Amino acid sequence: MHFGSDNVMGASRPVLEAILAANDGAEAAYGSDSWSARAEAMLGEVFERPVKMFLVATGTGANALALAAMTPPWGAIFCHEESHVIDDECGAPEMFTDGAKLIGIPGLAGKIDPAGLSAALARFPRGVVKAVQPAGLSISQVTEAGTLYSLDEIKALTGVARDAGIRVHLDGARFANALAGLGCTAAEMTWKAGVDVVSFGATKNGCIACEAVLFFDEALADTFQFRRKRGGHTVSKGRLLGAQLVAYLENGHWMDNARHANAMAATLAQGLAAVPGVTLPWPTQANEVFAFLPKAVDEAIRGAGFRYAPWGSLSLPKDLEQGDRAFARFVTSWATKPSDINALLAKATSTS
Repeated sequence: MHFGSDNVMGASRPVLEAILAANDGAEAAYGSDSWSARAEAMLGEVFERPVKMFLVATGTGANALALAAMTPPWGAIFCHEESHVIDDECGAPEMFTDGAKLIGIPGLAGKIDPAGLSAALARFPRGVVKAVQPAGLSISQVTEAGTLYSLDEIKALTGVARDAGIRVHLDGARFANALAGLGCTAAEMTWKAGVDVVSFGATKNGCIACEAVLFFDEALADTFQFRRKRGGHTVSKGRLLGAQLVAYLENGHWMDNARHANAMAATLAQGLAAVPGVTLPWPTQANEVFAFLPKAVDEAIRGAGFRYAPWGSLSLPKDLEQGDRAFARFVTSWATKPSDINALLAKATSTS
């Protein structure tokens, strides 16, 4: 009954079985193995074009190293003011870029808009020696508010980025959940919309310490193998990461996991919204549910042993009044049981 994060769940059965299969025998080390090559080829099919793939062990490593490939030390990366790269990476992007600056942009529901991006870019004109130089845009899909950028919203932002001559990174820690929520293809949500680099998350959706950095422009990937090694993310037994990704992608397993997690979140959101006094500040578009809970509801759920995260946000609607209610985040996963959702909702409604 743990809704604190999708990180709390283990690996799915197909992923575990693939690790065991890859564990037998010997393979080339450091990612030069058949499993990793197959994973890269499968991702090319998913994205409808060749991709340059680099496997890493953490989302922090994926994001920080991806941004380092986009910007010089005197560059600026623009992102939402509450994005994961600026709030939750312990300064890793700044460290791996050798000092590039992250510029936070405000926006409701965890999203920035073209006007906000344009205003931020205007603060850092090119050629002014005392200012950092615009180098990249990073957008989170799913956002820190559990919301999704529509395809048109992504294209509008990448259009501003292109006009400014900067690259675009997509933080896809919950990439599959976003894809399931939008009902589009991976290509439509990335390179066809103007994205250059993707942090392709798998750990939250059924893998073990397995993330991929994907480049659609090989020139941008030229130095990444060195950045990854220098950053401590070149895994010696890389086949155990490649095998996970093969099993993850095979037979649509990754999307089945994501659709289940999203469906569990939708059920939870619908049930909580029906509880008197509960307010959901944003629509539930993937596998995260945010809710303001009357204290009695919050205490009843927690008292029954359900675990979830207390929350805070700068992205709330301006007219929303919290009062003395608790603000909470619930995250569902590929392994969430319908019975757990039902039990939580039963306890939440028992106070009314």
